[in-house]
Amino acid sequence: MKTLKKLIFILPVTALLLLAVTHVDYDHSANFGQYKTYSWLKVEVGDSLWQDRVQRDVDDELMAKGWMRVPTGGDAAVSAIGSTHNEQQLDTFYNGLGGGWGWGGFGGFGTATTTVQNIPIGNLVVDIFNTNTKKLIWRGDAEKVLSGKPEKNEKKMQNQVRNMFKKFPPLAKG
Repeated sequence: MKTLKKLIFILPVTALLLLAVTHVDYDHSANFGQYKTYSWLKVEVGDSLWQDRVQRDVDDELMAKGWMRVPTGGDAAVSAIGSTHNEQQLDTFYNGLGGGWGWGGFGGFGTATTTVQNIPIGNLVVDIFNTNTKKLIWRGDAEKVLSGKPEKNEKKMQNQVRNMFKKFPPLAKG
């Protein structure tokens, strides 16, 4: 019974720690070797303090890959949209004997207490378009549990953007 109680507590905590998701998709027919410059279309995030942070982190990654930012008319156009939302987590703790299947079947002695926690989740989607065709050629999205400390969240975002661009630009098929 103690093992079950520990498991019921550990599983939700483990699930939260694993909630760091990054996905990338791209146009497999696009020749990423033709893109050398980029311009920003827009950066939309709920908090204006984060707008410059998002733009800086994406700029750092693109420039590290050899792309150059130009004010307008780049080979590619970049857009970033960020948001936050709350996900509810239910935690149930059992006290005493029972709280589910007891010695005499369902019921038993003891109580179960369920608490609800709102977990803040941050999302960021970065799109890159071919400027001439206006066709989406690359998309990266990231989702991460946020903390109550802006410094920690800034570091988490930097890591997620770095992961997003880890294999950028995609290798040419051939």
